Amino acid sequence: MALKITTLIALLLSIVIPFGSFFVHKKKTKGGLKTTLACNAFFFFTTLIIADIFMFSGKVSAAETAEAAASAVEGWKFIAAALSTGLSCIGGGIAVASAASAALGAISEDSSVMGKALIFVALAEGIALYGLIVSFTILG
Repeated sequence: MALKITTLIALLLSIVIPFGSFFVHKKKTKGGLKTTLACNAFFFFTTLIIADIFMFSGKVSAAETAEAAASAVEGWKFIAAALSTGLSCIGGGIAVASAASAALGAISEDSSVMGKALIFVALAEGIALYGLIVSFTILG
């Protein structure tokens, strides 16, 4: 319960304080920007201290610790799966963009190279599929 309250407080303060301090100090002078930065830094570190107080207060038992460790492992699995899929798709998109533009240029000059050009584009798309397979392996 305390973790949910802490998360809610941190989210509210991290969203409200930067925009509020920016609108309070509308002057674009050096002093105004320094004041805004100081205000943001103060509230950021204050939020961290309050979050630490809420998180580390209370009793801790072995059952809660094992449960928290299991949920942390699940969280890392989801992050790893998302990163493997997302980054492989970005890499595949970059590779397909390069290969497809080169293939279109080659096909426009000589139409007999269409089969070879499609193979290179398909190989570049395979990178995204490999990342998807790795993410299924991580989650499974």
